[in-house]
Amino acid sequence: MMLDEGARSSLLRFRQNLEQDIKPAYLMDHMISDGVLSGEEEERISEWPSRKEQAASLLELLLKKDNSAFISFYNALVKEAYYDLANLLHAALPGDTPNSSNSTSDVQIVLSAGGVPQRPVVFVSRPELINKIREKLYHLRQDTGWVTVFGMAGSGKSVLVAEAVRDQRLIEECFPGGIHWLSIGQLDKANLLVKIQALCFRLEQSLDSQSLQRPPTSLDEAKERLRFLVLRRYPRSLLILDDIWDSTVLKSFDIHCRILLSTRNRSLTDSVSGAKHEVEVESGLDDNKALEIIALYTRNALECLPEEARSIVRECKGSPLVVSLIGALLKEKPDRWSYYLRQLQQKQFKRIRKSSSYDYDALDQAMAASIEVLPDEHRELYRDLAVLEPDIKIPAKVLSILWDLEPEEVEDILEEFVNKSLLFVDSHRKPALYYLHDLQLDFLVEQNRAQLENLHTKVVRQYQQHYSETPPTSGDEECLYWIRFLTYHMAKANLSQELYSLMFSLDWITHKAQILGPAHLLNDFVEYGSILDKKNSNVRSHFQEFLSLNGHQLEQRPFPDVVQLALSQPQASEVYRQALQRAQERARSGKLYFDWLNKSSVESLSRLVIHPHQGSVYAACFSQDGTKIASCGASKTLKVFRSTSGEKLTEIQAHDDEVLCCAFSPDDRLLATCSSDRKVKVWNAERGMLLRVFEVEHEEQVNHCQFTNTRRRLLLATCSNDSFLNVKLWNLNKPTSQNTMFGHFEPVNHCCFSPDDAYLSTSSNDGTVKIFEVSSANEWKTINVREWCAEAGEEVPVKCSTWTGDGKRVVCAVRSAVLVMDVETSQMLLEIRTGRLSMVQYCDACPTSNLLAIAFSNYAVELWDLADNKKMADCSGHLSWVQRVQFSPDGSQLLSCADDQTVRLWQTDKVHTTSAVRLKRDSDAFFDSGEDGQFFVSAADNCNRLQVRAGRAGSLLFQSEEMASRIRCTCFCSKPLAVAFGTEDGTVEILAIPSGKVLATLLGHTKTVLHCQFLHAGQTLITSSEDTTINVWKWQSHECLVLRGHKEQVRCFSLLSPAETRMLSCSFDGTVKVWELESGEELQHIEAHRGAILSCHVSPDGRFFATTSADKIAKVWHSESWQCVHVLCGHQDCVRSCRFSCDGRRLATGDDGGEIRLWSVTEGTLLKICSRDGKDGLDSLHGGWVTDLHFSPDDSLLVSTGGYVKWWDVDKGEALQTFYPTGSALKKVHVSPDFSTFVTIDNIGILYVLQRVV
Repeated sequence: MMLDEGARSSLLRFRQNLEQDIKPAYLMDHMISDGVLSGEEEERISEWPSRKEQAASLLELLLKKDNSAFISFYNALVKEAYYDLANLLHAALPGDTPNSSNSTSDVQIVLSAGGVPQRPVVFVSRPELINKIREKLYHLRQDTGWVTVFGMAGSGKSVLVAEAVRDQRLIEECFPGGIHWLSIGQLDKANLLVKIQALCFRLEQSLDSQSLQRPPTSLDEAKERLRFLVLRRYPRSLLILDDIWDSTVLKSFDIHCRILLSTRNRSLTDSVSGAKHEVEVESGLDDNKALEIIALYTRNALECLPEEARSIVRECKGSPLVVSLIGALLKEKPDRWSYYLRQLQQKQFKRIRKSSSYDYDALDQAMAASIEVLPDEHRELYRDLAVLEPDIKIPAKVLSILWDLEPEEVEDILEEFVNKSLLFVDSHRKPALYYLHDLQLDFLVEQNRAQLENLHTKVVRQYQQHYSETPPTSGDEECLYWIRFLTYHMAKANLSQELYSLMFSLDWITHKAQILGPAHLLNDFVEYGSILDKKNSNVRSHFQEFLSLNGHQLEQRPFPDVVQLALSQPQASEVYRQALQRAQERARSGKLYFDWLNKSSVESLSRLVIHPHQGSVYAACFSQDGTKIASCGASKTLKVFRSTSGEKLTEIQAHDDEVLCCAFSPDDRLLATCSSDRKVKVWNAERGMLLRVFEVEHEEQVNHCQFTNTRRRLLLATCSNDSFLNVKLWNLNKPTSQNTMFGHFEPVNHCCFSPDDAYLSTSSNDGTVKIFEVSSANEWKTINVREWCAEAGEEVPVKCSTWTGDGKRVVCAVRSAVLVMDVETSQMLLEIRTGRLSMVQYCDACPTSNLLAIAFSNYAVELWDLADNKKMADCSGHLSWVQRVQFSPDGSQLLSCADDQTVRLWQTDKVHTTSAVRLKRDSDAFFDSGEDGQFFVSAADNCNRLQVRAGRAGSLLFQSEEMASRIRCTCFCSKPLAVAFGTEDGTVEILAIPSGKVLATLLGHTKTVLHCQFLHAGQTLITSSEDTTINVWKWQSHECLVLRGHKEQVRCFSLLSPAETRMLSCSFDGTVKVWELESGEELQHIEAHRGAILSCHVSPDGRFFATTSADKIAKVWHSESWQCVHVLCGHQDCVRSCRFSCDGRRLATGDDGGEIRLWSVTEGTLLKICSRDGKDGLDSLHGGWVTDLHFSPDDSLLVSTGGYVKWWDVDKGEALQTFYPTGSALKKVHVSPDFSTFVTIDNIGILYVLQRVV
């Protein structure tokens, strides 16, 4: 039978790809086994001198054969992991393909797509264990759950797991969504995040391109992303977690899906929920299986093995790894049976370790024997692998640099190591990655412990030699290795000076953050903090604080300018010093940088930042007297600090697993902790002594604990993930719980005593808050929070509930909202919808005021006023998910703790009331043209006083009395030097500068004054209002000319002529009117837009004016004919701002989507759309509406405001620099005439005076 035409065409079409990549010798072994290729044909092909010629000869032969040869060739490609090439041929497989071949190929493709390792070169089946694993997997056909394969190290668990899922029927019946493999090992949280990011990316790549998202930036976000992908996009799929060491890692995968895991610790799944099944792998192979492995390596029949074989197997003690090592040696030297047996029996290799960390005494001998047969030069190279981190895979290119050899030569050496079972290769990755089994790495480390420092030094020196000019930037596996692990090698090499120079460098911060993100950087400062502190602890804290405060910015794409970010650091900071130096250097070549001049006048919102733990901080709490803080978290420790300085007072290794909560007793003498280890402990707070352990009654992790608020009857409440007995009250004088509160049948996340201790509220995954009477432990009432949530039918877990100070309301955290419930009626009084695309993690009500603190998963802490349902402040600074917030007992302070390993303290009054950070955004600035370059800024503060600030430091010049009505606009007059402001009740006042004396009070408007401007050398003041009128004031005489005609509020007006005789006004009614100012006559009425007019501007020569509108259109008008000369379409959102260039040839327009467009005024054509790069996929292009625009005097630059301030190259339309304020939603920017100074105010009231660095 001839080859099908489709198969023939496929071979011809992809001939070049096949010839380029395949190794014919490997493929022909399989084809000979299938009987489609003869030995003579193999010899003829092998006679060709080069691999490529052999490949061409094999393909030529295939074209002359039949369908079965094509199918065998395809299966050989799959078996040898040429999956890309196999996919090219898959569509052309002949229709009469035997089912067995098809099934094998399809299974292999499914497994390879999911990253499941292929069979080892030498594979011995263990059907009894494989069938046990498959039997347990069938339990997951209908329901989610866990299958745990556990056993000693080196017992072959990973191979068994991979083989168990290599079954067509199992995949089709149980896991049609696919099999997804993830190698774990010993990981910290940063590395675990990288693993899950890679898995999410792999899963998303298989979907449509619209499903691709930015990588998750925290473990909680990664867990949510993975949960969504597995449950929604890959239902009934199996997730395989290979080599799990730690229960804390396992919790990141507790997402109610189907999971198969291999581990050495069978109890790991005790910490997660769901059905659980186990398979134990015996610690060793039986003799027959071990002999079978050796027989396969040596290509002997079992009965032909020499008598030494059984003795070797006994000495190997059944370890598949050790047997494979000896087998590989015998494959190379088949006449050394007696020699290797003597080596194992006599233990002639010097043992450096007194006792192995594993139970395999034979490992050292087997490893040493394998290394001994290497050529001398290769033995030295293999020794270098002792510097690798556990469970880290490394590309050949890194070793090429380390060994100073060509990459091809390195690959050949590594192939030799792999063939001798001294190294493993992940060939699914391109390029291939190499790694050591932990047993092998242990051996190497112990053998070379005395030389480890020198070996690490060699790594660093080779890197420095290879990258003497600039660090690697390619972003490939080799680059990622160096950027991630260079600091590790320096620390291990004890190269302290090099480590200081590297980590105390903004260049390194920039480079590493751009490639890996900030989490690894911050982890470095924690990991190597003790080394860095020997050089300068202050500098270390400067850099660590900079990363902590700006880490969320370093996650953005496009990547921000780190030097610009660093210019916002305090002037005493080493970070600022380096940034200013670099900014000055780069400014000489034209680069734009801006220094925040008045930052010293703005106190840092966070009063204190503490780094108490190496790992997430899950809980922190104040002592009752407010002088101490206790914290706990993933590190399994409890620590106590002074709240004034962060000085550590006590450190306790508290639990065997993560500590989830801690609480002070009302007299501060006791501390309670609860943990994932299911235990509740009570400690002496001063001495750190354990007083009581409650370890029997909770059967799942204990989520929260709290003491009563008063001393008269001391009780401790706890809640857990138990399905029934999940809320308990403890009397510390009794060994068992005093009461158990019944009612919840799902995990209870939080419990909280009412202020008078009469009641206990509990918050559960069942969507309810239950309130129990403490005295009787009876349920008083249930608040069904689920009913008040819009997401009907979905799970609505209640994260926490907190009582207000009056005990009349309970505040609940539910998804992305906070609900305020009336305790008496169970009705919802208030819903705080934050508008954030993140989850509310926790909330706490201030005991002495109406303030509510909310912790978010997107790193934020917000303060809200419950009385006004108004956000009072954003507390920014955390780098990762904020887990807990708590007010001090007197309400003066707030603490927050997060996954970024920090606890932050905030002064409540400063965060939301200090005038220095609470100016309103309706402002004006006046730049004096004198030699001193003085300038003034006016804006209202949160107490509704007008403040006038002066100079580079933004120092307060004067402030008015508190006004009865809110101030809404302000403007300066240069002669006489004065300032005017308008209020919501229509009043206008003019104050003298600097005395603050009231010069005039003007009454005329009946509603809010929206805009004001002086003209005629300060003799005239124009004001516009919500009452639809414009007033022209001769303010010194109180004469007023009222311009009427608009039907809706007038937000903007502009003078049309240099002589200041005509003015145009724009209204929300969509009209433009032109007025004669002297007489008040309406000269022109223009129906300009269908929507509200949001801005207008007149060209410098007065010939044109522009209007923009909510109808998404901008228009250019001729100021003599009043005709519309250009309609500028293209914006997709409301066009909120516009500005003519200084030469009048260009017009810039900005919209609510953050887009800026540049237009030709004469032609009406689009010149440029300023860079479309967004902050991230969830944000607008400008972080918000584009609210203001200004051209530089030479029209080469454009500055814009939105969520932040951006400077643009006008000709190219490219962003040149971005300044990120602490808050957001900037309303306008005031620009000095020479375009060197910029003044703006953000939404949390911080004033920014920015000056260009020269």
